[in-house]
Amino acid sequence: MARPSNNIDQRLLDAGIALLPQLGCRGLSARKLAEAAGVNLGMFHYHFGSREAFIRTLLEQVYEAMFSRLTMQLEVDEDGAGVASVELLRRALQVLAFFARDRRALLGRILVDALGGEAVAAEFLRANVPRHIAVLARLIAQAQAERALVAVPLPQALGFLAGAVLAPVLAGGALASAGMLPAALGETLDGAVLSDAAIEQRIGFALRGLGVVETQGDRP
Repeated sequence: MARPSNNIDQRLLDAGIALLPQLGCRGLSARKLAEAAGVNLGMFHYHFGSREAFIRTLLEQVYEAMFSRLTMQLEVDEDGAGVASVELLRRALQVLAFFARDRRALLGRILVDALGGEAVAAEFLRANVPRHIAVLARLIAQAQAERALVAVPLPQALGFLAGAVLAPVLAGGALASAGMLPAALGETLDGAVLSDAAIEQRIGFALRGLGVVETQGDRP
């Protein structure tokens, strides 16, 4: 039987991206998704079968788009020349930080749901978080071998980079959304913490902190 057209499955997924941060895995229902997407309820069951299968597909789509950008950034330059591992690490951190910023509401909700016992959220994190951590660990080890980074244990380097680059994005966004930041700080959050320039500056600071003299993110 031919699959119905009109991109109904993608319309449902787009609705899910908007609703999941608000409702969480438990509150997301097929009926709410169908209403938000403007499609018949039966189309949800036709395309996805169950709420769990839908959430799994949605999260995989979001993550794989990011992971594809991450791996593309690690390819050699067009002239075929090699790229220093520390520069590849900078590119990888940039992709991950921009992803965390742009999807911070969704990622925060998935983490909360996973800690609250939602199996599909925990399954997603177990399956995918190790993938990008492995990329970062490999790049850090290579940069250390090239004597571009100080030779500290990988967990220490990973924790330092995550704290310096990603934590302000996720924690700052969460605190602002909850109204827990002083008004003056909240008003400057986007430019001072979440902007491309602010993220690239923190990446430069973090890499210098691990022993890099100069990074592209620091240059004017």
